[in-house]
Amino acid sequence: MQPTATYDSAFLKACRREPVPHTPVWFMRQAGRSLPEYRKVREGIPMLESCMRPELVAEITLQPVRRHHVDAAIYYSDIVVPLKAVGLGLDIKPGVGPVVEEPIRTRADLARLRDLTPEDVPYVTEAIGLLTKELGQTPLIGFAGAPFTLASYLVEGGPSRTYENAKAMMYGDPELWADLLDRLADITAAFLKVQIEAGASAVQLFDSWVGALAPADYRRSAMPASAKVFDAVAGYGVPRIHFGVGTGELLKLMGEAGADVVGVDWRVPLDEAQRRVGPGKALQGNLDPTVLFTDRDTVEAKAREVLDAAGGLEGHVFNLGHGVMPNTDPDALTRLVEYVHTATAR
Repeated sequence: MQPTATYDSAFLKACRREPVPHTPVWFMRQAGRSLPEYRKVREGIPMLESCMRPELVAEITLQPVRRHHVDAAIYYSDIVVPLKAVGLGLDIKPGVGPVVEEPIRTRADLARLRDLTPEDVPYVTEAIGLLTKELGQTPLIGFAGAPFTLASYLVEGGPSRTYENAKAMMYGDPELWADLLDRLADITAAFLKVQIEAGASAVQLFDSWVGALAPADYRRSAMPASAKVFDAVAGYGVPRIHFGVGTGELLKLMGEAGADVVGVDWRVPLDEAQRRVGPGKALQGNLDPTVLFTDRDTVEAKAREVLDAAGGLEGHVFNLGHGVMPNTDPDALTRLVEYVHTATAR
């Protein structure tokens, strides 16, 4: 299933831990947010609707590739898109995030989580078809939210800082929690399969909220579902990336869940992250996104620290330790890509 045009790209080589001509760079949330051209094409269009218009998705996905010359595109979407596609009542409210009309709190609520089919997301297949024609040798990364993070949104009903309802279910009704995550794993795997079969060259599983868990809780209550997702797409042969926020204590387990590449936020230096993850995995990261609000010399100095820490890695994909912030100067991102490419040219 590997698209031949992208197979020898620096990004995919780094993911496979092979020698690269330069350290590849891409940025989480590069598609949108900080770009004026993104704000222009999204004007007046609600977030979820924008994810369902193939030509708009393709344009937004391509914008940072054209502007920054990054080594990979990230498919423009949102982690709740597959949940919307299977019929859940939810919306993304500006300034708030995903809000669920009826949170999932009981076993009866699980019936609302039906299987996802390719027919539920025809816009994904169409958008990726448009993208692979335009991208040529530049790989496209597909993505989905991990079961733990999706479950947390569904149980809480929206963003949370305490996860009190989700954790109460996890601790108080572990069987219901396990069944919820298992069902979400099936939906997530189906969503990733659609993206891979349409032409995505790699996939990333975002577990944005899983840093709220202790390692023992992660192993017992989140890892089995993530492992199920990774196992479901293993046969396609595309690199699988796993990323979470505040997951320094979970890095080894996140690798064990089945990732080929483990994403690292800015809290753990990459050389220490490698010791935690162990051999056989590439790492992705991990410049603090706020560094981009400083001057050029500081950005380059901090980027150099990341590259130095990555010096002994089997494979390294340069990225931020989290997503691009909305007020980031796009020119700072362009200069950072150029700096990393130049500084690591082999």
